[in-house]
Amino acid sequence: MRTARPAPQQPSGMPFGKYVPFLDTLTTDLPDRTWPSRRITHAPRWLSTDLRDGNQSLIEPMAPAAKRALFDLLVSMGFKEIEVGFPAASQTDFDFVRSLVEDGAVPEDVTISVLTQSRGDLIDRTLDACVGLPRATVHLYNALAPLFRDVVFRMSRDDVRELAVDGTRQVIARAEKVLTEDTIFGFEYSPEIFVDTEREYALEVCEAVMGVWQPETDREIILNLPATVERATPNVYADQIEWMSRNLSHREAVCLSLHTHNDRGSGVAATELGLLAGADRVEGCLFGHGERTGNVDLVTLALNLFSQGIDPMLDLSDIDEIRRTVERSTQMDVPPRTPYVGELVYTSFSGSHQDAIKKGFLARAKQVEDAKAQGMDAQEAENAVPWSMPYLPIDPHDVGRSYEAVVRVNSQSGKGGVSYLLKHSRNLDLPRRLQIEFSRIVQRHTDTYGGEVSSDKMWTIFADEYLPAAAAPGAELPAWGRFELKAATLTSSGEEDSVLTVTIADGGRRQLLTASGNGPLDAFVTALEQTGVEVRILDYAEHALSQGRDASAASYVECEVNGQVLWGVGIDPSITTSSFKAVISAVNRALR
Repeated sequence: MRTARPAPQQPSGMPFGKYVPFLDTLTTDLPDRTWPSRRITHAPRWLSTDLRDGNQSLIEPMAPAAKRALFDLLVSMGFKEIEVGFPAASQTDFDFVRSLVEDGAVPEDVTISVLTQSRGDLIDRTLDACVGLPRATVHLYNALAPLFRDVVFRMSRDDVRELAVDGTRQVIARAEKVLTEDTIFGFEYSPEIFVDTEREYALEVCEAVMGVWQPETDREIILNLPATVERATPNVYADQIEWMSRNLSHREAVCLSLHTHNDRGSGVAATELGLLAGADRVEGCLFGHGERTGNVDLVTLALNLFSQGIDPMLDLSDIDEIRRTVERSTQMDVPPRTPYVGELVYTSFSGSHQDAIKKGFLARAKQVEDAKAQGMDAQEAENAVPWSMPYLPIDPHDVGRSYEAVVRVNSQSGKGGVSYLLKHSRNLDLPRRLQIEFSRIVQRHTDTYGGEVSSDKMWTIFADEYLPAAAAPGAELPAWGRFELKAATLTSSGEEDSVLTVTIADGGRRQLLTASGNGPLDAFVTALEQTGVEVRILDYAEHALSQGRDASAASYVECEVNGQVLWGVGIDPSITTSSFKAVISAVNRALR
């Protein structure tokens, strides 16, 4: 017998030869790198650039009211550094910064960052916008990479370095002129296009800028090393960051900041490796908004930390409200598969996944109950039990999601998903063989009609199949089947036998039946034999649907009816009556 082997890949015909490998263009090797053996143990400083980098990438930039709503959201989440715009670029940005000052919208512990190029008139305008802020950082940048030096600006290395140095001097001079002692003033410099710049030259320019700023322990400088266009694998960026972190002077007074983009789809990975390599701060946007493929996604980064038992230092406990605010402000939807926040990220359609999740929740519920038995209250027990759940890296409840959305049913689903939905939407805990039987019924539905089966639709299918009449509040299904239970009276004759008098409707005609048996169910089955139906009970299960005196009970009976094996379900305030209804359910299903 020949074994299977895939056919080899064929040449694409695409012009790949015109692209030069990144590692052939710059020296990036760091053979004694240390970042691979490190661990992230705490959250970085966060800077949101949603209102600047995120805003400039929108088809329709945010109106002032939308920007203010997003600013207020960022403050409420706990951001202490927020880049709000490019005041010298437009009157709109300038006016927004001034509105924050005039409205007293900036808390005393929040630092507002504003961006400017290294040009005197732009620097003056930028600092004028900051007058009255409690804390302000001016973020100066200029491009250093060879492509920009040679093609875009046609400037020498010395000219580019002096542009950064002159800009720093002008920022200091203007700040001393217009800012008062009431403003805590900071400075940030970005050697733009850092990843494509010779590392020795990037270091040279940063050192020249620090020579002007004169950083000390209480006079911090922020050096931002951006992956302006992501051009290499994340490990290369980490090597660049570690090399700079090792070689910068005054390192104790330098806040080394990361600003990654997602051109290769590796923005999150590059940032995490950059933190391992020694960086202190991260710049990015909620949900990865930004130019081209976007800035790094701060929500993903923060919840990655959270999933490792690290406080993200940002409040993400109502992730859907955060998403809604961002969507309203930016007029951009968050895709349904976006990590942690997308509509479908806590949802499983696969049958095997659903079964594993169901079993995981059952196991966790037992662990929590065991913890409560040790004297903990409910919340203490919930927090004390480590989260370990198939396919769910974090607890959806921790970000404001409900468990009802975890398992959803379509044509790919199995018994685990079906039983999970009924358990969490209707409190029905189906026996395993009933799960299998009903999942086949749902499968036939999805094969016929396609699409997803909601919890409400699932209940309709279940009730229509197993409940001969409207058996639960809100159900509006007509009665069906040959038999309908009208009344039942149970008495005892001796120590073991139960005597049952039951009234049933048989095809609309009432019959009064009396029988005895070894328990109520046995008596009921014996009574039904008087109608010509042979019933044998194979399995039985029951449980309450809720707590309290008014709780209804659910009964599940596996029966052999005239040689056919199938399940019946009954729901009633009386556990005995619910068991009789379950037998009638099975009989009616067998005879229809």
